[in-house]
This record gives sequence, structure tokens and C-alpha cells, in this order.
Amino acid sequence: MSSTLLSRRDLRFLLHDWLDVTRLTERHRYAEHSRETFDAVLELAERVAVERFAPHNRAADLAEPTFDGRRVHTIAQVKEALDVFAETGLLGAGMDASVGGMQLPHVVRAACFAWLQAANAGTSAYPLLTLGNANLLLAHGSPEQIDTWVRPMVQGRFFGTMCLSEPQAGSSLADITTRAEPQDDGTYRLHGTKMWISGGDHELSENIVHLVLARIPGGPPGVKGISLFIVPKVLLGDDGALGARNDVVLVGLNHKMGYRGTTNTLLNFGEGVHRPGGRPGAVGYLVGEPHQGLAQMFHMMNEARVGVGAGAAALGYTGYLKSLAYARQRPQGRPLADKDPATPQVPIVAHPDVRRMLLAQKSYVEGALALVLYCGRLLDEEKTAPEAAERDRARLLLDVLTPIAKSWPSQWCLAANDLAIQVHGGSGYTRDYDVEQHWRDNRLNPIHEGTHGIQALDLLGRKVTMRDGAGLALLVETVRATTTRAWQAGGEAAELAAPLGAALDRVALVTRRLWSTGDPEVALANASVYLEAVGHVVIAWMWLEQLLVVEAAGGPGDGPDADLYAGKRQAARYFFRHELPRTGPQFDLLDSLDRTTLEMRDDWF
Repeated sequence: MSSTLLSRRDLRFLLHDWLDVTRLTERHRYAEHSRETFDAVLELAERVAVERFAPHNRAADLAEPTFDGRRVHTIAQVKEALDVFAETGLLGAGMDASVGGMQLPHVVRAACFAWLQAANAGTSAYPLLTLGNANLLLAHGSPEQIDTWVRPMVQGRFFGTMCLSEPQAGSSLADITTRAEPQDDGTYRLHGTKMWISGGDHELSENIVHLVLARIPGGPPGVKGISLFIVPKVLLGDDGALGARNDVVLVGLNHKMGYRGTTNTLLNFGEGVHRPGGRPGAVGYLVGEPHQGLAQMFHMMNEARVGVGAGAAALGYTGYLKSLAYARQRPQGRPLADKDPATPQVPIVAHPDVRRMLLAQKSYVEGALALVLYCGRLLDEEKTAPEAAERDRARLLLDVLTPIAKSWPSQWCLAANDLAIQVHGGSGYTRDYDVEQHWRDNRLNPIHEGTHGIQALDLLGRKVTMRDGAGLALLVETVRATTTRAWQAGGEAAELAAPLGAALDRVALVTRRLWSTGDPEVALANASVYLEAVGHVVIAWMWLEQLLVVEAAGGPGDGPDADLYAGKRQAARYFFRHELPRTGPQFDLLDSLDRTTLEMRDDWF
């Protein structure tokens, strides 16, 4: 039976037919792998998702974690699933063998995690946070810190978090006040409060490794004075065994609309409830050099941002497949030309407007999944390409695509979830079907790890202008290479290359126009419109890439993938005919340097 979590056939198409991940085995890092090992680990991830994560998705949503003042309670199936996941070794799938990892390509690891995200967003958040935490320490931690904290995380014994936001600061990290006071023994004592900390307290692992942004007294003001610290929930003895409780206290749990299986917390550091060494203050260990914390944390945040986009794509995808299954088995009404009430009703998938909603979902979720996997492939290029120029090129393109890969799936796969509810009709607005939960879970993704507006400012304010516009130039050049191949291929690919090429021209022209005034307020006032328009151009590029693979295979034909290819072709047509034209009015607005929002006064609302 085909899964209603993800499409195994689509993943095979994206990974093997399009991205050709097996070629990565020619590189030293991945030399011990093959297509067989890639397929085996994907099958393992699917099995864990289907058998362990999906069955308690609804139960964890209905019975969210509770706090009795002393400890956090979660339903038993969450820990059971995480324990099985730890036994597979999948958490270290992309990490070095030297720390217990499998050294799989990042793109394959991302596909594995997509199964878990589709099956259960709440439970999958714990290993995903831990993965980002561990990768940050691998990049910036000392060998001792890697041995002490990363190895237990790879084994699934310790889980990790990222502690950035504070109640008074939110996303404005320049305003954080948590302080870290240096001690004679080289450690620090932290005092402060952190808000919205996912996975911040639970009893699902032996320990929780918090990565905390804080200020060392006397450091520079603003973001330049932020340092990064490892602050464990439980301190370790010299032998690595669990010791005393650190002075990290759970104040309370936030009660969320979705992602309810993941604890989300308000934490106090240094409150004095626990007194390690006989005095208050949460013991912390500096990562790297002082005052480099934000740059280090962005290593985890950028990884997390692409992970958010992947999670949004996965939730949109499972909602699409479930609404498709419902539309195929739900009889209602008759064809418009059939006026005889005695004839049998037809499945609602026969109705054109239902097909429209399903096709829109397909174009969003398969386009989004293609984008996040493409970003995973770029990460592999950045890490392992043989030439320095190739590695730099991949890094630059990934930098430009990261805000799009975070925000476009978060916006449009949420829209897919909305359409999945609509396909179900009244049933979709009940708790009897999964699609309403998928919408609630996915609604977090435009918010966390940097809101839609923050990603828009990042894209237009930094990424397309960095290195004198080299990032934008590389994006345009890369998309242009695809349209050139499409022109050469001829046929429908060439037909679709024309509107994509025209939209790409407008991206370049509008970007120059926005910055031509020299006024950042005018340039950035409509940054969210810019992000949405450029995002649509990027997804159109993803669809043209997929169509070229179909064309190279000889079109739909009569083979085992005939339906897959025909569906890809139709989804590409839909996106180019129904979605890409949305960008025209958006580019017109941007080109006009519209000041409507700038000129709106507070007292006029």
C-alpha cells in the first residue's frame, strides 16, 4: 500500500532521478555507501515513522505534556518511540563516524527525517533540536566538549535545545539580559530567563544540553557582546556520570495551538532552587571565544531554518495524501452533465474543483520538498566538493536560498493543509480526521526560527546584497542555466522556460530598483512581498528541473513510473499557469516603491 505520510516514489524520483545522490559515493566521505545503503536507511526511517511515530501522533496532541510543579509528564509512547529511534542510530546519520555517526549525505539524512516529521511533528522535534545542537558543537566546540556532550546526544542518551529568546526581547537578541559571570575554575554562572524553549524540560532522556546565549559582564553592547554557553540540566562528574542538578528551573509550560507533543518552556537560570557547589547560579561552559555567540548560534539556526521548511513540507505532504485518499473514497454528487438522481454518486475526486484543490496541494508540497532536498544537496557540495570554488559556490547559493527554504514551505504548505481541510468538507473541521491537526502543527512554522518577516528582511536586506550582489547573481545564473537547458530540450519545457526567464529578469530589476533610492526603509517596507514573489520564482525553477527529468526519461510513457511522470508534468503546468503569474502584480508593487505601510500612523489603526 502507498503511504499517506510521504510518497516513496516521489522521494526516489527526487533523490535518484533528479539529484543523483549516488554520485556522492565517489567522494571520500561517502565512499562506504551505495544506493543500496541509501535506500535501506530510507526504508528504516519510513518503518520507524509508520510503526512508532505515527501511531501516537493524535494521542500526544490530545494529551499534551503537563507540569505538576516538580516534573513534566508526557504520554509513554513518546519516550518509547524516541528510544527506538535512538537504537537505529539515525540521529547521527549525517555525522562523522568518529563521533558515532553514519556519514550519510545530508540530503539523504534530510529525506529520512522528513518521514518522521510527516508522521509526528511533536515527537520528531526532540531529535531534530538535538541534531542541530550537536552539529553546532561539532563545528565550534572543543574536543573535550564534543566527547562530553555530543557523543551522548548521538547515542540518544542526551537531548539538546537552543535558548535564545527572552520574555522582554523576543526576536530582538540585542536586548537579551541573561548574564554569565566567570568563575575561578574556568566555568561561568548564568542568571536570567529564557522563553519559548522547545524541549526545555522533560524526562525523555538522561540529560538535556541547553545551548544558551548570554552576556559576559563588561562585554560590548548589543549583539556583539553575546556569548554561547553549554548549560546542562544535570551536571556530570569527572567520570562522565550524572551528578548534581544544575540551577536550571522550569517555571512553566506554554500551551500551544499545535506541536503540542513538544514541551515548550519558560526556564529560569540561576534562580537558586538548585545550588550546585552550594551556591546559586547555573553552571555553564563557554563555547569557543567570548562574544562570538550569535555567529555560532546561527550555525544551528540556519540548519534549523531549513529543517523548519522540511517539516512544513512534510506536514503539507501528509495532509495532501490524506485528502487525496479521502477524495478517492468519499462518494458525493454526480457529474454536472448527469441529471439522473438514480445513477450512483461519484467519488469527489471526479469533481473539477476538488481536483483543483488537490493539484494546488501537489504543486506546493512536491515543489517545497524538492527545494529542501536541493538545499541538502548544496550542503553536501559545500562540505565535500573537490574544488574550493565549488564549495564556495554551494555555500553562497545555500545562503541565498535558506530564508526561502524556511518561509516558502511554511506559508504555502500551510495553505496546502488548509486545502486538505477543504477537500474533507465539514469532516475536515472535526477532530475525527488528521488534517485539522496538521494545519495546527504547521501554523507554527511561519513563526519559529525567525518569522516570515524576519526571513524577508534577511533575504532582501542581506542575502541578495551580500558580496556586492554576488548571491543574487549566482541565483540568477543557476536558474538561467536551467531555462537554457529547457530551451535546448524544446517542447513543453521550452514553453515553460519563457515565463520563468521573464520572472527571473524581474527579480534582478526589482532588486536593483528597491535599493536604488539609498533608503533602507523604502527598500524593506515590502520585503515580505519580495520574499513571496522570489519564492514563487524559485519553486517554478524546482518544477522546471523536475519536468526536465521527466522529459529526459521520454515523458510519461507506459512504464512503471508513467503515472508519476504524468502527475509531475501536470503539477508543473499548474504551477506555471496558476501560481507563477501571481508574481507579476507583486513585482509591479515592488517596482513602484510603494510607501503605503510606511505612511500609516499608529493612531490611524
